[in-house]
Amino acid sequence: MLGNDFGTGQVFYSFLWFTLFFIWIWLLIIVFSDIFRSHDLGGFAKFLWIVFVIFFPYLGVFVYLIARGHKMSEHAIEAAAAQDAAQKAYIRDAVTPGGGKTAADQLQDLANLKAQGVIDDAEFNKLKAQIVS
Repeated sequence: MLGNDFGTGQVFYSFLWFTLFFIWIWLLIIVFSDIFRSHDLGGFAKFLWIVFVIFFPYLGVFVYLIARGHKMSEHAIEAAAAQDAAQKAYIRDAVTPGGGKTAADQLQDLANLKAQGVIDDAEFNKLKAQIVS
């Protein structure tokens, strides 16, 4: 009986509203995350934006997108650059022998281990030969 009343147009209309609702929730998440990661806003300004978006959600989000949309893209670019730099540093440290340290740094660490008594003379000489070669 319910299937007879629920036509193709109503199914499409329901999907449309669900999609718009999903986009709205995503916009709220993006705006809140940008408010919290903004370093150029003080605590009180962040509080005012949060209150504005909570009490006037549609108006708050649209005003935020208009007023600070350019900053949102700058924050996204900064976050992507920081993530890229961290990934490159991790890869460089993982691939480079000695964790990206120079031979002099590795020898200094080795000498510190020998001075602390962690390694003996035979291990020191063996590891030193590996670093030098």
